[in-house]
Amino acid sequence: MKGKVILIGAGPGDFGLMTIKGFEKLKNADVVVYDRLVGEDILRFIPENAEKIDVGKKASEHKIPQYEINRILTEKALSGKNVVRLKGGDCFLFGRGGEEVEFLKNNDIDFEVVPGITSALAVPAYAGIPITHRDFASSVYIITGHKKDNEPLDINFENCVKCGGTLVFLMGVSNIKYITEGLISNGMKKDMPCGVIERGTLPNQRKIISTVSDIAEICENEKIESPAVIIIGKVCELGYDFDWFEKLPLKGKNIVVTRPKDRAEGISEKLKKLGAYVMEYPCIETISLIDDKLFYEILKKIELYDWIVFTSPSGVKFVFDSFFNKKIDGRIFYGKKIAVIGNATGDELKKYGMFYDAMPEIYDGKNLGILLGKITKGKKVLLLRAKDGSSELTYELEKTEVQFDDTAVYYTNYINNQDNMVKEKILKGDIDYITFTSSSTVKAFAISVNKGYDKFTGVCIGEKTNSEAIKHGINTIVSKRAVIDDMVSLIVSEVKKCR
Repeated sequence: MKGKVILIGAGPGDFGLMTIKGFEKLKNADVVVYDRLVGEDILRFIPENAEKIDVGKKASEHKIPQYEINRILTEKALSGKNVVRLKGGDCFLFGRGGEEVEFLKNNDIDFEVVPGITSALAVPAYAGIPITHRDFASSVYIITGHKKDNEPLDINFENCVKCGGTLVFLMGVSNIKYITEGLISNGMKKDMPCGVIERGTLPNQRKIISTVSDIAEICENEKIESPAVIIIGKVCELGYDFDWFEKLPLKGKNIVVTRPKDRAEGISEKLKKLGAYVMEYPCIETISLIDDKLFYEILKKIELYDWIVFTSPSGVKFVFDSFFNKKIDGRIFYGKKIAVIGNATGDELKKYGMFYDAMPEIYDGKNLGILLGKITKGKKVLLLRAKDGSSELTYELEKTEVQFDDTAVYYTNYINNQDNMVKEKILKGDIDYITFTSSSTVKAFAISVNKGYDKFTGVCIGEKTNSEAIKHGINTIVSKRAVIDDMVSLIVSEVKKCR
C-alpha cells in the first residue's frame, strides 16, 4: 500500500508561527524530510521514532540536489510511509513546492499541502515594518533574489520602480548590490528607505534600515548573511517607531539552560518569549529506578503510610507512569496525604489528577522537613525521591523523630555534553547568563565545562544551588524563591539595571 506526502510550510523560524494543522500532521509522520530554514524548535516536535532526513540547502552549497529530494519523497511514499516534507516559510512561495508536487503527481503519489506563514510577511512584522500602509503603500510585490543553478537574475527593475508599492526580496542578500543598483539605474530615488532583516522572527534577529544607495555597503560591513529579507519602500521608515520585537526585555541576550532535556522547555519558552536567544545545554538526565521489584515494594509500602512525599517533578512522573504502565488504579492513594517540595512538583502531580495537601513556603528540603515535622507527628511518612537526595530533609525529620522511609525512585546522571558550539561561546564571552535549577546541574556543568566561569553570570534557583556554584568560582545571582518564574524575573531585572 502506497503512503502519502504532506508538504508543510513551517513558517519563518519562530515555532509559534507554524500552524496548528502543521503540528498535527507532523506528529503522525513516519519520515520527515526537512530544510535548513526550518526552526530548531520545530524540529524538536518531530516524533522520536520518525526517520529524519536533512536536505538543507545554503546559497551556492546545495546539500542534496532537488532531483534527489524528489526521489526520496517518492521512494519513501511508495514504501507505505507517511512522509512529511517540512519546508521553511510557505511551501508554494519560492520554496520549489510546486516542482515537488508536480513530480509526486507524475508518479501517482497522493499528496497534501499545509500552507505556512511566509517570511515575506512575518519578518517585516517582527521588525516593526507594515508592508502596506494607507499613507505609504497600497500594494506589495514579492520577488525572488535568487535563481537556480547560478543563473543570472531576471528582474524587471523598471516595473519594480513604477509599481509604487513595497518591494520584498527573498533570498536576495547575496545579490543586494545588484538589486539596489538595478533599481536606482531605473529611476528609484537613492534615498528610498530600505530595510534588511537577518534571521527574522528569531531571538538573534538583526535589522538594518538605511537607503537603497547605502544598504549594500552597510550589509557588507555588518556581515549580514542568509537568511535575510530585503524590504524597499517608504514603509521602512516606520520600522523605528513600530519595532515591538527589539523592545522585548531580553532581546539580544544569550542564555544557556542546563536543565534536563525533558524539563528544559518551560524555562526556555519563558525566556524566548521575552526575546532571549536560548541554547539548551542539558548537563544532567534523570533515570527511573523503578523496576518490577521496586514497583511492588512501593505498592506494599503505600498501604503502610499516612503521608507520601515527592521532592521533584521527576519523582512524581516516574512513580505515576509506572502505575499507569502496570494498570494500577490511582485510588490506591485513597486516604493518603501528599506533600510536595514546591509548585513545579505540585503541578506535575496535577497532571495525574492528584492534589497535594502540604507544601512549604520556601521550596527546599530543609523547609519541607520542618513542615513535615510539624504536621506528621505520630504518622508514617514515605519519601519517594532521588537517590542521594538532600540530607537536609532527612535531618529535619530525624530531629523531630518523624517515622519515615526513604525510597529512591530515580537517579541523576551527569552528561558530558558534546555541544562544542556552546562551550566555544562561553569561552569567547558570548554568553550572558547560564541558568542552574539544582546543585546537580552546577556539578555536571563544571565537569563538562571546566573553565570560563568569569565570563557569564550564573542564575541559581535557590541558596543550595548558589552555594554549589560559588564553590566553582561562578559569579551568581539568586532567585528569592525556588521557582522558574522568579529566575526569569531576576534575569529581566538584572538586564534592566545594565541598560
